[in-house]
Amino acid sequence: MTGLTSDYDYLLPDKLIASAAAEPRDSSRLMVINRATGETSHRRFANVLEYLDSGDCLVVNDTRVMAARLFGTRATGGKVEILMIKELEGELWEVLAKPAKKLRLGDRLLFAGDTEHPCPATVADVGEAGIRTLEFEGDPRLLMQSVGAVPLPPYIEKSGVSGSDPIVAHRYQTVFADRTASIAAPTAGLHFTEDLLGAAREKGVEVARVTLEVGWDTFKPVRAELVADHRVHHESYCVSSSEAAKMNAARSAGRRIVAVGTTTVRVLETVAANNGAITPGSGVTDIFIHPGYEFKAVDSMITNFHLPRSSLLMLVAAFAGLDRVMSAYQTAIANQYRFYSFGDAMLIK
Repeated sequence: MTGLTSDYDYLLPDKLIASAAAEPRDSSRLMVINRATGETSHRRFANVLEYLDSGDCLVVNDTRVMAARLFGTRATGGKVEILMIKELEGELWEVLAKPAKKLRLGDRLLFAGDTEHPCPATVADVGEAGIRTLEFEGDPRLLMQSVGAVPLPPYIEKSGVSGSDPIVAHRYQTVFADRTASIAAPTAGLHFTEDLLGAAREKGVEVARVTLEVGWDTFKPVRAELVADHRVHHESYCVSSSEAAKMNAARSAGRRIVAVGTTTVRVLETVAANNGAITPGSGVTDIFIHPGYEFKAVDSMITNFHLPRSSLLMLVAAFAGLDRVMSAYQTAIANQYRFYSFGDAMLIK
């Protein structure tokens, strides 16, 4: 076990950062890691069903990404970019503003191009690190539907890809996306197709849903020198009674819980009892999983290849072991795997 953030660093050639998603979805590559034997296999994601057994419960995060990026104009005519982070109460929203220094208490914003759902906003509070609280005059969710763009990670936008492109915006949603609440996709789920999910069910694999509203802090690099000093912001989750029953039935039968993505893992480990039983309910979680954590519910995990020094990489290392994971990343680089949100996948069994 390690406590240094620097141990989660690695060098990645820019050419391996995926700027576009594989088509079709399940044609992406899949690295399979067997924790018991240490064996590593290289497959395509369409082969993932070979590693799932009848009675296993495949758990996905069904959150949908909001069109959370808005472009506004201040009274002075200056332009500002807004990322809608979290609904607070009423028409109050926490946002990330750029350039934040130009946006002061009481400033009023108009959003260009919004003729159907005009929804100006006023700065109600000024926070740190670009955070502002905006009070909207109207329904900001209708505003996002009207003129918002899906916020893509900066390493994707750097290549010229835009969340305003409806094809790209669609591809940045999972096929099971349902509850619009997140500002980033649960990217491990992007590899699934409807046909693949249907084939899983035909094989006897139960598919269960949970929801975690993915926030911007999830993907931020860890700045603290010591891993234990890092804090993860609160994110809302929901697990229904019917979905919890599916997972608990699998556990009772001695079958596996296979979590799709780190966001799903965080939900399950938040609501799991010490014996692994899943308790339905909703709330907020700030669980930070890193080496030394003892998993209660998750038996297997599907995940993407994550940013260096990120809490997501630390979670994967907690599940599979730091040395094994960092070695797997070097293997992925040597074999030209594609990294990050639109990149390839890893199955840890």
